[in-house]
Amino acid sequence: MNSKLTLALRLLLGLILLVFGLNKFFHFLPMPLMEGAPADFMGALGKTRYMFPLIAITEIVAGVLLIFNKWTGLALIFTAIISVNIILFHLVLAPAGIALAAIVAILNVILMYANWNKFKTLF
Repeated sequence: MNSKLTLALRLLLGLILLVFGLNKFFHFLPMPLMEGAPADFMGALGKTRYMFPLIAITEIVAGVLLIFNKWTGLALIFTAIISVNIILFHLVLAPAGIALAAIVAILNVILMYANWNKFKTLF
């Protein structure tokens, strides 16, 4: 795969993760109002008082690792876990926000394919 394309996709995914991870701490992006099951789910995660910080730190660490091209394999594994949960949340509870979730998942799959030599031993 073209190294410039891979670089651009890696930086894009890293920036997305970094921005949304930091947003969980600093609330600089407006959050859509949720009702029903999505609000209940987010409320339950919030009541644990550890889940949102854990998700945010994981996103920030993965984003920084991707931006600086360090431990890319580990960062993509973290991102895969995050991507699956984002996709499932939007498929099951809030389909309106599936577009960004799909972008993150697609970027993750493309980058895992581009770095497949780092994952061969896992499979």
